[in-house]
Amino acid sequence: MNETAQLTNPALGVAIFALGGLAGAVFYLPFKKVKNWAWESYWFVYAVFGLLIVPWVLAFSTSPNVIAVLKQAPGQQVFYCAMCGAMWGVGGLTWGLMIRYLGVGLGLAIGCGLCSAAGTLIPPIISGNLQKLFGTTAGYASLAGVAVSLLGIVLVGMAGMSKENELPDAEKKKAVAEYNFKKGLIVAIFSGLMSSAMSFGLQGGADIEKLAQTVSPITSATWKGMPVLVVVLFGGFIVNATWCILLNLRNKTVGDYCRTDAPLFSNLVFAGLAGAIWCSQFICFKTGEPAMGKMAYVGWAVLMASAILFSTLLGILLGEWRGTSSRTRTLLACGLVLLLLSSVIAGYSGNLAEKENVAPKAELVGQGARGLDRRRSCDRALNEENVPCSRIVLPSRECGWSFDLGSAMAGRLRLRLRSALSQLTA
Repeated sequence: MNETAQLTNPALGVAIFALGGLAGAVFYLPFKKVKNWAWESYWFVYAVFGLLIVPWVLAFSTSPNVIAVLKQAPGQQVFYCAMCGAMWGVGGLTWGLMIRYLGVGLGLAIGCGLCSAAGTLIPPIISGNLQKLFGTTAGYASLAGVAVSLLGIVLVGMAGMSKENELPDAEKKKAVAEYNFKKGLIVAIFSGLMSSAMSFGLQGGADIEKLAQTVSPITSATWKGMPVLVVVLFGGFIVNATWCILLNLRNKTVGDYCRTDAPLFSNLVFAGLAGAIWCSQFICFKTGEPAMGKMAYVGWAVLMASAILFSTLLGILLGEWRGTSSRTRTLLACGLVLLLLSSVIAGYSGNLAEKENVAPKAELVGQGARGLDRRRSCDRALNEENVPCSRIVLPSRECGWSFDLGSAMAGRLRLRLRSALSQLTA
């Protein structure tokens, strides 16, 4: 049994993905401690730590051959992963525009729903593994989990819309001052699909991961995705850093980094901490994949569902849903239950895939044992005709093995000639 097979543990995989979702839900909390800096200033620090420093420090710590792997990796695949990261960067920057036009509730439902669906279903299609989705019980179970996840996201989004509608008119206009469904829908489709490119990139470095486990000194199966992760996040860093620097120049906020009335050290610490926490969700995604085995592609759906689940629970704890109607709370509760259920189904699909993978192996072992018995029977029959076993070369349907049919007939002919000659000379 290879190392990857030994690591297969779907329940552990789902738990790791859920932990990543938790990181994605709370990463913005340290930003609340940043003082007297413009958004582009603390977002640039976040990008430097979360997309560049933390991934590379972790890669050097867990993947000793990361530089050698990237030097030998196919250039086309490295470029593809980096471009997927850049696409995610563009999608993330337009996320705020989507919320501006649609509001949090509807924007969350459409944007996250598209990101989850596309990021889960498209990578297996691109890699030519469509049969994973159809034709097996595990595949159908994983699709059911994705569908339940999407339904949960939609219900949470509907709860958000209901909450917005219950606000007073003044607060409602403040919440979605520029509400425009048509523009918002276009932006949501663009943002959701572009953001899902992160999943394409993280699952698109198969050759890089193989090199990580073959180029000396070898990276363990758990951390084989680290070379892929640093490439994808570097693509995202280029887009985010470029945009932040442009905003610094346009808004004349370059001086934020040396303002005397701003707590420079604590701002750097909290913005960097937000980046480190954010990066953790994709570290969990790559380290959770080996535990899921053949059903690793459902990890994106679990990650997205967990992020929405924990962010909603955090909102409840912070009192954001206080005073809402029973209808809104019912929608929210149903959505959260479905998000939890989707994670359970994902783990179940992983267990099914593991069992389906073991069954054919057991059948092959049984066939091999039956074939060995048939061979021994054939060998005994051939030896009675004085045919050497070393001449077994042609297939025999009766024996389930193979032997030289011409040699067998020649052996019988020799016996008959000897019998005839002995009768003539008697």
